[in-house]
Amino acid sequence: MAGKRRYEDGCAFAQALDLVGERWALLVIRELVFGPKRFTDLKADLTGIATNVLSQRLTDLEQAGIVVKKELPPPARVQVYDLTDWGRDLAPIFRVMGRWAARSPHLKTGWPLSVNAALLSLGAMFDAARAEGFAAGIELRLDGQPFAVTVRDGRLTVDPGLHEAPDVVVTGDQNSLLPVLYAGMPLNDAMRSGLRVTGDVGVLRRFATLFPMPAPAPLPAG
Repeated sequence: MAGKRRYEDGCAFAQALDLVGERWALLVIRELVFGPKRFTDLKADLTGIATNVLSQRLTDLEQAGIVVKKELPPPARVQVYDLTDWGRDLAPIFRVMGRWAARSPHLKTGWPLSVNAALLSLGAMFDAARAEGFAAGIELRLDGQPFAVTVRDGRLTVDPGLHEAPDVVVTGDQNSLLPVLYAGMPLNDAMRSGLRVTGDVGVLRRFATLFPMPAPAPLPAG
């Protein structure tokens, strides 16, 4: 990390920005929250990042102790990047900042989200009060990747992999599902557009009510 400009500020938050405040750094971390990825996968998920920039960010994050490079065991034998235990402690930041940013009066909608971004947004938008008395297991197969989503006791958890006992399985593109959760799109419309649902459709419809968008923050008068 030699040559990088630093704040030289005793505040721990300022020193955190020394580590993850460079452009793309937090988005690289976002893409590793649910598990390791190859360089090519990161490049595909981070639309617009240049190859040399991704290489530099990964190097910076490795040197900081946030990311580790490793080789998967046979028969895979591929090199991947993963978060260290300390790096994984950053995961709640995406929920807090996502919730805060959702209130922006300048929020842009309609742009695509990666699978990881979509799944992290669930934690940001989840309304525990609306989930009272509701328990369900939902398996999301987004862009070919399975995730187990569980709602129980007013809590939502998202884990990579198949759900052990799903009430409903949703297969398709994450950007086809998100309008159902956040924009009130009828589920039938999403299904006609290619989203596939097997199991208890009623559970999915109930699940879709748990993610109300917050009211935008008011702009200053004048």
